[in-house]
Amino acid sequence: ITPAALALAACVLACGTVLAVHSSDPAAPAPAPSSAPATQPASAPTPAAPVHSAVTPAPRPDPWWSQRHEAFNARARDIASRGDIDVVFLGDSITEGWGGPGKSAWATRFTGQPAGERTTPRAVNFGIGGDRTQHVLWRIQHGNLDGLATPSAGTPPRLVVLMIGTNNSNGADNTGEEIGDGIVACVRAIRAKLPEARVLLLAIFPRGEQPNPQRDKNALASTRARDALAADARVRFLDIGDKFLQADGTLPRDIMPDALHLSPKGYEIWADAVAPVIDEMLADTK
Repeated sequence: ITPAALALAACVLACGTVLAVHSSDPAAPAPAPSSAPATQPASAPTPAAPVHSAVTPAPRPDPWWSQRHEAFNARARDIASRGDIDVVFLGDSITEGWGGPGKSAWATRFTGQPAGERTTPRAVNFGIGGDRTQHVLWRIQHGNLDGLATPSAGTPPRLVVLMIGTNNSNGADNTGEEIGDGIVACVRAIRAKLPEARVLLLAIFPRGEQPNPQRDKNALASTRARDALAADARVRFLDIGDKFLQADGTLPRDIMPDALHLSPKGYEIWADAVAPVIDEMLADTK
């Protein structure tokens, strides 16, 4: 190595040491701020809405079902012209049964008749046997509640009673979580159509003579819907399932002859359980 090269290396080493000392000197001026915009923290992604059959509105292919749906639409138009209904019952065959085995209980509780010092509420039954959450959701979106919020005379319905989901629980068609999602979708569709009305959401009734996994699935669905809607002050959740059961969980045949659909006695139990709640909720909306 030549003397000149050694001198150059010594100079570089000395300059680097000086620069290092000055860069750590607290009195040294701070580097000029960068003109590049600061990086913003990424926002959390919005959770995607669930997508499965229980929340996907769908009609049923049966001609009789379409005819019944259209009959409900015609009834809704009539109600919208008169404003003469307080309560809408919406659901499947168990709700539809108010017009069969439950006819007597309906007549004394929900037809606007004098009852002592009060008059019973005037109700309409929009139940269709075999419906699932997706079918009720489709009906809500295609006319069953249209015009009811702004009737041309009278007053709009002040309450919707909903029980739906047991048909979704057959086999492996839907999980309990999915059924709960479907129930929530129905309630929110009702609230969109009738924003001033309240909703009485009933837990899915017990089914099967003895406790069984299908009951558990429906209980999970009902709980999921209850929790998802807890913040909505216009929605009230009510579970009356234990009123149909014996202490050991057995479902008596004189209440549900096929361990699913109610007898006249079963409808009396249902009416006795919900009528005071309906009266209370209607009084809150006056």
